[in-house]
Amino acid sequence: QVQLVESGGGLVQAGGSLRLSCAASGRTFSNYAMGWFRQAPGEEREFVATINWSGTSTDYADSVKGRFTISRDNAKNTVYLQMNSLKPEDTAAYYCAARLRLKSRVPSEYGYWGQGTQVTVSS
Repeated sequence: QVQLVESGGGLVQAGGSLRLSCAASGRTFSNYAMGWFRQAPGEEREFVATINWSGTSTDYADSVKGRFTISRDNAKNTVYLQMNSLKPEDTAAYYCAARLRLKSRVPSEYGYWGQGTQVTVSS
């Protein structure tokens, strides 16, 4: 089992920044690729970013590319999502997720999920 706990969400004005953190416990963190997803009310959960086990390979949704950065610190068992130039359309609950080995854009391929943290961007 892998337990994931997100933090760092909040209310921010458009153009501002937030950094989300996801702390993992349980199994060996470095065995897992990590992903960030988001879900707005009435919408499906959508891919935001993913990172491989070592942090050497990342992938982003087109909607956040150039604004968001995913990173990880395996010594701290933590993955981060730095969000800059935030827009009102970024408002959603943000979730981190873990899967063995390979990174993925597909939510159903992740076996472990956190409880989510709310990000609200005001215009």
